[in-house]
Amino acid sequence: MSRLRNKGWVLPVSIVLAFLLALVPLPDLLLPLRPYWLALVLAYWVIETPERAGLGFAFCIGLLADVLTGGILGEQALRLVVMAFILQRFRARIRFFPLSQQALSIGGLLFNDRVIDAAIHLLGDAPLLPWSYWWAPLLGMALWLPLYVLLDAVRLGKRGR
Repeated sequence: MSRLRNKGWVLPVSIVLAFLLALVPLPDLLLPLRPYWLALVLAYWVIETPERAGLGFAFCIGLLADVLTGGILGEQALRLVVMAFILQRFRARIRFFPLSQQALSIGGLLFNDRVIDAAIHLLGDAPLLPWSYWWAPLLGMALWLPLYVLLDAVRLGKRGR
């Protein structure tokens, strides 16, 4: 148990890295395909350590993400809180799925996130999102397995042999 307590730095570092990946400039062609790194990292922490990452945590990092990216204040906070709520509700089931089924669940959540984002844009009279915007949840779903394995290895202190 003390081994897990000594790894308290992993959560904040993973969130900071997710912020940095969200801020990395991409060419216009690849911009709509950018995975929602913050949601993927948050999903991992809500599933694995719900006592450390809950709705309040999701709201705070969402507000910080809105400030860092210059978006509508509260947009990402709402999106991340909805994702965290659904994950908390179904955590017991999702946690024990094989990683391939977890990836499908995460893909569904990322697609739901895109629907919420599109609705916010529609209500805010923002320009319609391009069709390529809908490919990002598939990319996020494909990235779930390596991200989960990496974060799990760092959090638990596993070494590759």
